[in-house]
Amino acid sequence: MPLTILSDSDVRTLLHSLTRQDIHDLQQSLADALHYYSTSTTEDTNGCCSSYQPMRTALKRSDGQTTLFMPASSNDGLGVKIVTLLEPGGGSVDASPISSFDSLSLSSTSTPSASSSNTAFDVPADIPPSVDSSQKEITAFRTALASTMLFKKRTNVHDLVVFGAGKQAYWHIRLALLLRGPEIHHLNIINRTFDTAHALIERLYNPSVTPAPFSTINVSTVETADLARPKISILTPSHNEYARLLKSTVRASSIIFCTTPSLVPLFPAEYLTNTEGRKKGRYIAAIGSYKAHMVELHPDILRQAVAPQHGHHHHKHAQQGGAVVVDSVEACLKEAGEIIQAGLGGREVVEVGELVMLKRDAERRRLQAKGQGVGLDGSGVELGGGKKMKGADGKEHEADSGLTEWLQRGNVIYKSVGLGLMDVVVGGDLVRLADERGVGTIIENF
Repeated sequence: MPLTILSDSDVRTLLHSLTRQDIHDLQQSLADALHYYSTSTTEDTNGCCSSYQPMRTALKRSDGQTTLFMPASSNDGLGVKIVTLLEPGGGSVDASPISSFDSLSLSSTSTPSASSSNTAFDVPADIPPSVDSSQKEITAFRTALASTMLFKKRTNVHDLVVFGAGKQAYWHIRLALLLRGPEIHHLNIINRTFDTAHALIERLYNPSVTPAPFSTINVSTVETADLARPKISILTPSHNEYARLLKSTVRASSIIFCTTPSLVPLFPAEYLTNTEGRKKGRYIAAIGSYKAHMVELHPDILRQAVAPQHGHHHHKHAQQGGAVVVDSVEACLKEAGEIIQAGLGGREVVEVGELVMLKRDAERRRLQAKGQGVGLDGSGVELGGGKKMKGADGKEHEADSGLTEWLQRGNVIYKSVGLGLMDVVVGGDLVRLADERGVGTIIENF
């Protein structure tokens, strides 16, 4: 049986070759896995069931090295993500300012480092094993793939705000532009340093070229034929009107991606919680913080999102859903600082897997609704469970019409800390694409 190995360069080449349709297909595959994770039981014998996803194990050595083993089960078999952290001076891993596992990379130097890999094993006989040595890139990609599921269905994506300028920010922006590029009018990047944000933009439009020194932004038409070019602005704290511009930028946003390992809120809660801030519906994805003491969003924003709604309001405001959307209830209640500090419980969070259709249900709905203009896309992830109910008028209506309205137009917060299942599913799909396209190294008779 052949073994497929994808190097860091192979992964970058593969990811940057993906088309909009490829993203739709990969996103739907991940959505199916997350749906099964949220809805299956052990009686269903589904490999993605949450009961088959063990907690990660940490092996700490006296020399300061910590290795994390994150096994996961999917319907294609089993896999494991292995992350090794080497701390300066042999200190505790928790003391390091490492910005989540998305920042880990394969290092061959003798300096303090972190390396990771994704390995598939115990897979069915017709599926060859594989090793992805570039989990840094894949982790950022799969996180953005999940974050943009709900983004894909938003009614308004005109003003996109991104906090951070690392790999997570890069892939969230790239997928947003691939999925809804012509509809994004403004892209605002808010980061501590201007040069880092400038380099991100250079990489975005010239992915195979080393970013040029700050002076101009060179955009290659050939390499970015499928990538839209909205009006781009960079905002840093060094700007003498930072506070005013931060407030106006956040208030004007329709989409916010938070991709930083921040220990404090990225902006004051009242920007979004007061009367003016509540007028506009927004989709906010917070994926940068991953420990109880870390927060990107002020807890008051989450508290307002889950507060009971009253029938009459003196002021116009966007719909709230009464819950925060998460990748995993169990993981977020234990690790997501925003959820913990806001004091939210299991009844106030809902898994994204419960909100998306399986591919088969989405395709059935498209056939049934053909030519009726019911808001379904030609391909990719769709919202809802695909069920209908009879109303008082005797006609069939969508049972989840209120839910869909909230997810498409209301104030929606998505919080993710990551799942090993996401790595295994997306990693497996990428290996299959690599084999089809001749990317990577194959060892025969492994």
